[in-house]
Amino acid sequence: MATARISRNHPIGSPVLQKCRPGWVVQFDSDRPQHADPLTGWAGGNEPQAQVRMLFPTLEAATGYCQRNGHPYVVHDEPRHRLLLQSYADNFR
Repeated sequence: MATARISRNHPIGSPVLQKCRPGWVVQFDSDRPQHADPLTGWAGGNEPQAQVRMLFPTLEAATGYCQRNGHPYVVHDEPRHRLLLQSYADNFR
């Protein structure tokens, strides 16, 4: 069975648009290796579950979904970026 990867939804440029986006994403990793399509040369596989991307509002909802359906999961919580506040004069030191 494929492992579910739970991570934060990547922010987009506008804070107004960010409010509408759910906070956590569940994606499934493929167990089978990808192969090149002989006609187009694109990489692909026989794993349709690897294309599934589900959005959840909270981490508890995402982990609850995986537990209810029996999917093994791993949580990847990326650290928040810290703003380095400095004055304009610091650029010339």
